[in-house]
Amino acid sequence: MVIDGESLTIEDVVRVARGDAGVALASSAIPKVERARAYVDRLLADRAVVYGITTGFGKFAEVPVAREDALALQRNLVLSHCCGVGDPLSPAQTRAMMLLRANVLAKGNSGVRLAVLHTLLQMLNAGIVPVVPRKGSVGACGDLAPLAHLTAVLIGEGEAFYHGNRMNGGDAMQAAGIQPVVLEAKEGLALINGTQMMTAVGALALWEAENISKAADIAAAQAVEALRGTNTPYLEISHRVRPHPGQAATARNLLRLLEQSEILASHVACSKVQDAYSLRCAPQVHGAAKDALAFVRGVLEIEVNAATDNPLVFPEEEMVISGGNFHGQPISQAMDILAIATAQLGNISERRIQCMMDPSTSDHLPPFLTCHPGLNCGLMMAQVTAAALVSENKTLAHPACVDSIPTSANKEDFVSMGAFAALKAREVSRNVLRVVAIELLCGAQGLEFRELLRPGRGVAAVHDFIRESVPPLENDRPQTPDIEKLSEMIRDGSLVSRVEDAVGPLEPTYSS
Repeated sequence: MVIDGESLTIEDVVRVARGDAGVALASSAIPKVERARAYVDRLLADRAVVYGITTGFGKFAEVPVAREDALALQRNLVLSHCCGVGDPLSPAQTRAMMLLRANVLAKGNSGVRLAVLHTLLQMLNAGIVPVVPRKGSVGACGDLAPLAHLTAVLIGEGEAFYHGNRMNGGDAMQAAGIQPVVLEAKEGLALINGTQMMTAVGALALWEAENISKAADIAAAQAVEALRGTNTPYLEISHRVRPHPGQAATARNLLRLLEQSEILASHVACSKVQDAYSLRCAPQVHGAAKDALAFVRGVLEIEVNAATDNPLVFPEEEMVISGGNFHGQPISQAMDILAIATAQLGNISERRIQCMMDPSTSDHLPPFLTCHPGLNCGLMMAQVTAAALVSENKTLAHPACVDSIPTSANKEDFVSMGAFAALKAREVSRNVLRVVAIELLCGAQGLEFRELLRPGRGVAAVHDFIRESVPPLENDRPQTPDIEKLSEMIRDGSLVSRVEDAVGPLEPTYSS
């Protein structure tokens, strides 16, 4: 993969995060980086007063720093900002963060030397993963503490994972044969100022949520079959008169998944008038989530190629601007929307699970989907787990972006809480992934009691795929392994791919 500061995609971020691609610098980016650095060097030669280059930082912006102290200033900045706490980010999240930081530098507005960018890419390609504690950012000047921990390894300090071992950052660099960088003027500030933690975590959470959205459509279609629901609410005529894009896309997905269903055909003339909202309103609820995810994707597609430093260097205009591009509010707000939208997918999924548990709502399925009620508990506790997860999400979905707390002696008096918003959104997505997995587990079990009739093509495909790994529940057994197997099938994309092989591509969770 080649980066130039302009054309990175969410899919690129995912590939690098997963270790599926190496990264190289585009030749077109080299002159941009060199011009910006040359301008910074000229400012130093002219003894200009420029924030973070010849002054202190934050509240110390008015304090001049002698030219001979420029190197110590940048090193001190990085080390002093290594104040993160808690468990480290996952390797995938940290690799995504490294890629995004490199892409910002490649944009040519940071004023770093080309050697700094090349060293960062060497680390990424060699498998050095800095230990970045997940707590400690308020999204003020971006993600200062997390990026400082990342940068510490670049200069031979801090800690890193290398070949699975946690070690001193300098030792990891030495083991990989990479020479640490001695930071020069502006470079420490350029490396730690920006939104790369919240954007990295957010991009991976979005990718997972988009996959969950498709899996939720599949699970809903299977529940319709298990509960002997109807596909009438999904007909195009209804959605034509309320044309929200996500709603219409979900309805089309459900119709395609239910095509050629013998189960639906068997009860066309039954006495039921309406299905429960969790079936009937799936296009409206899933669709609202799709539209929200489309908004989040739009924000992140801009941010992954954005210059979020302070100050920004514009050599052609001969300007250095102290602005606010580091502020995480766009990402924080988008992450809160992601958490809310994904939580709603879990909420309605849990309601369909409950419908399958209760004979009064399941159209004569046995209680808790067990062949031996009383002797066996069946899937009783699986629904309880789903209820626990969606209840947790109701707290996690409270917006982080509406909070602020002043820092840096009130110089940073309005902050975004973007890192927390992103981590929270990711936790919501992980919870919903398991709720949808439980719905798939219950729906597959429900279909065992409609065994004389074939479900729709898409539902048959997912049922067959589930049964390759998870056998029907004939007698009670631990359900955690089954839930985790199905969760992994959603997470790695194999479940959606198997269904799409049968019915064609399901409509995306974002506007194409």
